[in-house]
Amino acid sequence: MPLWGINFVELQKPLLTKILKWAGVEQKLIEIEEGTTMSCWAPIKSSTKPPLVLVHGFAAEGGVTWQFQVGKLSKEYSVYIPDLLFFGKSVTVSRQRSETFQAECLMKLLKKLKVEKCAMVGFSYGGMVAFKMAEMYPEAVNCLVVSGSVIAMTDTISQTSLNRLGFSSSAELLLPTTVKGLKALFSVACYKKIWLPEFLFRDFLEVMFNNREERGELLAALVESNKVAQVPSLKQKILLLWGNKDEVFNLEVANRMRDQLGENTEFVGIENAGHLVHLERPCIYTTRLLEFLQKNYSNEMKYD
Repeated sequence: MPLWGINFVELQKPLLTKILKWAGVEQKLIEIEEGTTMSCWAPIKSSTKPPLVLVHGFAAEGGVTWQFQVGKLSKEYSVYIPDLLFFGKSVTVSRQRSETFQAECLMKLLKKLKVEKCAMVGFSYGGMVAFKMAEMYPEAVNCLVVSGSVIAMTDTISQTSLNRLGFSSSAELLLPTTVKGLKALFSVACYKKIWLPEFLFRDFLEVMFNNREERGELLAALVESNKVAQVPSLKQKILLLWGNKDEVFNLEVANRMRDQLGENTEFVGIENAGHLVHLERPCIYTTRLLEFLQKNYSNEMKYD
């Protein structure tokens, strides 16, 4: 039961909306096909700045995930922050749950928004979707930044990570049903241990984990057999931007992925940050992101 009948996390949503609007984006609901609607924070005014798409992870929707980056990034780029299916207000009647389907729907959304080519940033689950986008639509993804993610969630990676973290399943970790479970998720995701009053954990649990059944199906569809998983041949410039204390996908995972992806991929680690590197160290994260984009986002995208 929320304290005094008020959910304080829900209460912050109007403030977040104002912050994002100050940064120049507004939320739009777009039907990309019959039975499938996606929400996306998109530029309020038409712009000639090059498009930049920010894709969220599994525990929070897009606006919450990227709230500390959007202001600075929007000075240089037309920022788009979609909510993947079953996050925020994005829903579908389709029974498909794979990250391939998420990538297909995201591509349809971008076309509806008249975004033909973009740079893409993906965090955690959103990084897996971003990798799929780069593989499936190389003409649409100019360059790619990924944080705290993997190319594909193989059964070995999944089980190794869960064993190391002490969880029996991805759902137990990422879809907590109790305050204790939510605290465990924050403990794993953050390098610096945070303290919040108990009622805020309850409020967060109530607001941020809707569509539980469908999200559970997303997790089940995510794991691939080692026998079928393949490293795609990606032509884009790629930055792996990592918290050096990431416990979910540690530096060993990141360095192995850099080697697999080849010479177009670089790794940058950020000290004193865990899995939620963009929230724990937002300023340095945004600085490193901008440095990469300014160097690698092709000149053809730099409109006058």
